[in-house]
Parts: sequence; C-alpha cells; structure tokens
Amino acid sequence: MGSPKSKPALERLGQDVRGARLRRGIAVADLAVRAGTSPSSIARLERGEPGVAIGTLADVLVVLGLLERLADLIDVRKDDLGLALTTEQGPRRGRSFAAKLRKQKVQSEGSLERQDVVDPDGASF
Repeated sequence: MGSPKSKPALERLGQDVRGARLRRGIAVADLAVRAGTSPSSIARLERGEPGVAIGTLADVLVVLGLLERLADLIDVRKDDLGLALTTEQGPRRGRSFAAKLRKQKVQSEGSLERQDVVDPDGASF
C-alpha cells in the first residue's frame, strides 16, 4: 500500500531509475536479466510501486553503476535532526555485563529474595 507521503518520493525514484536506464540505452528486459529479476519487477520499480523489494532496487543500481547512491541515501553524518537529538541528550554511559553481575551479586547478598538472575552464560531466569 504505502504511505500517501511516500508515494511522490517513490514515483520520483522510479522516474529517475527509468531515466538512468534510458540514458544508458538498456531495455527493460535486458536490465531485468542483468539484475536477476523479472521485467515486471523493473516496470513496477519504474512506476514507483511500494511493494518492490529494496534488494531489487540495489541490484538495478548495481547494473546502472549507481550503487554508491543507495549507500549515501541515509548518511547519519548528514542527519541534522538525529545529530541535534544526540547532542541534546548528551553522552551516555553504558554498563558492562561484568558490572551488572557485580551489582546483582551485591543485591543478592543483601536480601533473601532473589529477583531476576543473570547467568554468566547469558541465560536469565
């Protein structure tokens, strides 16, 4: 189905794939064979249908010589909102598994009731 907001972006992506294919003089059937998919999948991709697998898009971009564009699609270094949120939240310190075991040991020695127990092998009870 797809979101109404994503529809124009997918249609534009499809038009861009079609334009790149036509500029290279590649027929739909040839692109499908080289990308390892069917001509109907190529046609669906070029129409901007949301059900086309991202792997199909990647294979098509390989054939067109544009795969690096897919890798740059969501570049976290250019994610202004994500970077701002990370800066706002500040640095976060995580706890190691060993620290969690030490804390659990101290708590279990102090009380008779046992809560969740973490096994050093990774199983919890």
